[in-house]
Amino acid sequence: MRKLISIVCLFAACSLIACSLIACSPRDLLSRRLAADLIEGSDAFKTPQSLLLHTGVVSNKDYLSPESLVLQHHGWISATAAPCPPALVTPPCWDVSLTPSGVETIKPLLAPADAGKSSFSIPVARRELVAVTGVSKQGSIADVEFLWKWQPMNEVGAALYAGDLHYRSTAGFRNYDDGWRVVQSSTRSAQTLDEALRNAEPAQ
Repeated sequence: MRKLISIVCLFAACSLIACSLIACSPRDLLSRRLAADLIEGSDAFKTPQSLLLHTGVVSNKDYLSPESLVLQHHGWISATAAPCPPALVTPPCWDVSLTPSGVETIKPLLAPADAGKSSFSIPVARRELVAVTGVSKQGSIADVEFLWKWQPMNEVGAALYAGDLHYRSTAGFRNYDDGWRVVQSSTRSAQTLDEALRNAEPAQ
């Protein structure tokens, strides 16, 4: 009986040690939760989306871009026909300026160094992870498929990214001696998270 109790105790102790070892290496197992944490913590995912806005004389193509049309629709920019400078050969060209409403809405979003410029960048949205939908592992390499969406940061972002459209991306992961990491440089077998986000497709 004592021998049986000793064996049970030894088994329990070994199990406890094994569990402790696993707990000490949470990055060894690429679960969906770990993949989500690594994606959300990456610089590529955390970098906000910015709108590059040009005032002054612009080409017809720039004036009719989807982003410009949204700003026109909200009454934040207006334009009058203007002669094309040498760099913009094909007419028509437009002299774009902020409306009073545009000044009120957009100026507070500018960095102090951009206040007097004719071209400036406005942060408008950040990415929000919706779900990790699949993890496919082959040895030390894995592909992680996930859904994400744009979360507007201000009124301009809400106008540009209205609705709740989800995007599907697949990023590469690699298992190193300290656990799994998001692939940071392109390889033949996997794309980086930055590439995955740029190549995202609307989810059906």
